[in-house]
Amino acid sequence: MNQKVRVRFAPSPTGPLHIGGVRTALYNYLFAKKHKGTFILRIEDTDQTRFVQGATEYILESLTWCGIEPEEGPHKPGNFGPYTQSERKNIYQEHIQQLIQSGHAYYAFDTADELEQKREAEKNLGNANWQYDASTRNDMRNSLTLNQQEVNELLNQGVAYTIRAKIEPDQIVTFNDIIRGEITVQTNVLDDKVLFKSDGLPTYHFANIVDDHLMEISHVIRGEEWLPSTALHHLLYQFFGWEAPQFAHLPLILKPDGKGKLSKRDGDQLGFPVFPLNWKTADGEVFPGYRENGYLKESFVNMLAFLGWNPGTEQELFSLDELAASFTLERVNKSGARFDPDKTKWFQQQYLKNLSNSELLELIRPDLPQSRYSETELQKICGLFKERVVFASDIISSAKYFFEAPQEYDEKTTKKKWKENSATLLTEFSAFMEQLETFDSTNIESCFHQFLETKEVGLGQVMPTLRLALTGEGGGPQIFDIAELLGKQAVLDRINAAVQRLG
Repeated sequence: MNQKVRVRFAPSPTGPLHIGGVRTALYNYLFAKKHKGTFILRIEDTDQTRFVQGATEYILESLTWCGIEPEEGPHKPGNFGPYTQSERKNIYQEHIQQLIQSGHAYYAFDTADELEQKREAEKNLGNANWQYDASTRNDMRNSLTLNQQEVNELLNQGVAYTIRAKIEPDQIVTFNDIIRGEITVQTNVLDDKVLFKSDGLPTYHFANIVDDHLMEISHVIRGEEWLPSTALHHLLYQFFGWEAPQFAHLPLILKPDGKGKLSKRDGDQLGFPVFPLNWKTADGEVFPGYRENGYLKESFVNMLAFLGWNPGTEQELFSLDELAASFTLERVNKSGARFDPDKTKWFQQQYLKNLSNSELLELIRPDLPQSRYSETELQKICGLFKERVVFASDIISSAKYFFEAPQEYDEKTTKKKWKENSATLLTEFSAFMEQLETFDSTNIESCFHQFLETKEVGLGQVMPTLRLALTGEGGGPQIFDIAELLGKQAVLDRINAAVQRLG
């Protein structure tokens, strides 16, 4: 690719960043890294009515957590700023005047009430899909139907207006989408889209075209919801005489059943986050995020990458650098990507079990109970559970018997495994163990098998009840490793307590 790659992620600060937005940012980042290009963050805040305090900071923190940091943005000014659209008003004013002067845009003085009345009147005439376009604009109050003096008077009086694109009828717009191929649109289906609102701010359609050109964006990688607008965007590039960037429209992230776009409600109902970080509303309501739910950022990013893309190999676990090396837009699917909560947990589990014991310990250290265990022993405890849990926090609950003796015993195991001779066998095995000078896993296991041989009993007659006595549970890590970490006195005490309570 000879062209210098510059891509942008351009969210609107209207609330928390959905994982679909994070995936768009990720794909832009990976594409830039693959081609040694530049990844830019631009905040598109021209819709002031929907602006939410704290949303921009949330976007920045989310990208930082994911490790997909932009090279340029509001927090990292480069040579193409400002990177927040509300700070670029003069730039938009200058460029919209160019389109008015060239005849590609016009003032429209119709009020919102007048437009609504027109739609209702057309609906009553059987035209439910009325739009402001080449076939209807001559019936409206705009600078195409008013003379120049009338237009100037309205402008001087400060009468509210919008500025619309003048779309010529009976034209064909053809463009190539890297993911979807060649797309052709007939201009008769397009309306004269508003480019400037009555509040003096540009719409998305206008501002993003101007910004993408001035910021020298080479590829626009965005969600497929913008695909219907791309014909208009191509026309705007033509109006200015600019070369359009290449476009790639990403598939939707679908609900787990594949029926419709994944929403916050789906996460609430099915018990999984749809935001990268916790989001707290102005009234104190908190929506869960992947970070606070215990997901490792590496597993979250890896999962997102596979929602709509595949490497064409059997490999599923990728570092961020490996993703960048493998990523191509040509391997992004056209169809929607179904979100799978179980697969998401699978990714998390794979990354968790690949952590070192010391890394795991650091993750859970703030929540660890006070204990007598050394650093090495705490790391060993982490190692016993890391292939058995999904989240690091699960280790705390799973390993609770290391920090306090069982207060109750698993009912199902007790009913099935605790027999008339169980108390006797455990008491006798306790006496066997008491003779051990070195109380480690190897010696305890050897002692156990010697005991079975001496008493001529099967493993199943003692092993389940030993585990029950030491942990209160019916399953778990290797019991001899558990016994070693508990220490001889705790093991003997717990066997005695179980014998006393269970008989």
